Amino acid sequence: MTQLITTVTIVWIALPLFLGFLLYLLPVLDRSLTLAMAVLSAVYGLYQILADSPIDLQLIDSFGVTLLVNSLSGYFILTNALVTAAVVLYCWGDQGLDKAGQKRPRKTAFFFAQLVILHGCVNAVFICADFMSLYVALEVVGITAFSLVAYPRTDRTIWLALRYLMTSNTAMLFYLLGAVLVYQANHSFAFVGLSNAPKDAIALIFLGLLTKGGVFISGLWLPATHAEAEAPVSALLSGIVSKTGVFPLVRCALLVEEIAPIVQIFSIGTAVLGVVGAMLEKDTKRMLAFSTISQMGLVLAAPVAAGFYALTHGLAKAVLFLSAGNLSDRSFDALRKKPMPRSLWIVIAVASLSLSGFPLIAGFNAKIQTLGQLQGWPLIVLNTAAVGTAIVFAKFIFLPFSNTSTELLPISAEGAILLSPQKARPALFPSLFVGYWLAAGLLLSVLLMAGTFYIEDYQLANLLKALGKVGLGWLIYAIALRGPLNLARIRLPRAPERLDHLMGGMSLILVLLFWRVLA
Repeated sequence: MTQLITTVTIVWIALPLFLGFLLYLLPVLDRSLTLAMAVLSAVYGLYQILADSPIDLQLIDSFGVTLLVNSLSGYFILTNALVTAAVVLYCWGDQGLDKAGQKRPRKTAFFFAQLVILHGCVNAVFICADFMSLYVALEVVGITAFSLVAYPRTDRTIWLALRYLMTSNTAMLFYLLGAVLVYQANHSFAFVGLSNAPKDAIALIFLGLLTKGGVFISGLWLPATHAEAEAPVSALLSGIVSKTGVFPLVRCALLVEEIAPIVQIFSIGTAVLGVVGAMLEKDTKRMLAFSTISQMGLVLAAPVAAGFYALTHGLAKAVLFLSAGNLSDRSFDALRKKPMPRSLWIVIAVASLSLSGFPLIAGFNAKIQTLGQLQGWPLIVLNTAAVGTAIVFAKFIFLPFSNTSTELLPISAEGAILLSPQKARPALFPSLFVGYWLAAGLLLSVLLMAGTFYIEDYQLANLLKALGKVGLGWLIYAIALRGPLNLARIRLPRAPERLDHLMGGMSLILVLLFWRVLA
């Protein structure tokens, strides 16, 4: 049985790369093959979660090239599979109408080829247990993500894709230097070599992973990139790509106990930074991007519970990014004046409640499992961040909605156009509309089902705490952001997001890492 699982694992990890090239030869099968690959990954990931029988493959013993698949990997693989499947369903047909009323063609084979290669390389990250294999997988993830961000071929998206690539590659150069130092000390690239590696190696490797994962100041490339990318690409970046930097940090913290305190410090810092940025942001997609920064901190906070938290965050955030691409405007001020269709509001509200930790949805269980692993001041700070998350998503939950479904057509990543009911009625069910509901239905159904995984969490004390944090968040939102204090008028500076400042921020993080590691 073990030999069979090993063979299946090797075939499964190599298959997306083969499909990526095959799609160019058989473009008519681009969507079907990509969806089939996502389904296969979902089955594989679910098996690893339920079986919980780790697979440890030593590929090249003298270099410590190792693959480790366990239940932690299973949660991240399942997240990747479900988000990828949702994106494929969302992009299945024509892309609706642009702002000029022109029909958008469906995504080409190039898009799906990049998507399936990205899917495979993200899976590879989630089973790597050595720094060299991880480096190769992360570099391919960066290249394919660059291609997807730049897919619309506008000046803005091309620049932001290049900015992402330059930031990522610079960080990975530091990472590679750290990996070489690990090998020099251990004659192996295995993660466990960090315990004997020079302190410099830990700082250099962490800088690369923090940047890839969008953690703390190193993650300030996220807001602009998410804001300008198409809705399905933003869902991919937030739902799965950001986790390719976080997963190795989680695995290293579990394998090497000495570095866990460093990971926890950055988790708390990024949770606070992200939630403050999200509270003050007035653009829907930028707010979701800042929230992703914050949520990555919560994924890192308790490595033992990181898998389930990553799953719930990835699904809910993918739903919200797909939904944000179908709103009439990206400005919260404008959305308060234009009621959205009630059905669209329900989808957004359910995903927002999950991220806020509302009972009966998987986000509640994820927060209970994560915060239950903490104690002392980290628990106090992250409980405060949880209240901040409720404040953030109150912006979506308390948007107005209408009973009619003809006021808004979900048509493009840049935003929908409004038509009169007479003109809108014949186009109520275009392919993108159906694709959106298939994608949202898939993700939300899993979120609701996953809320039953940990029945023991539904204790009176846990329910009261969760409802109290959500209620407090909504009260603060009503007073501080929408009420007399009106803190929403504060504008966040954009200067830290410039490319030169991103590079400078990496330097500051490296100094901080050296200080913490040497301490």
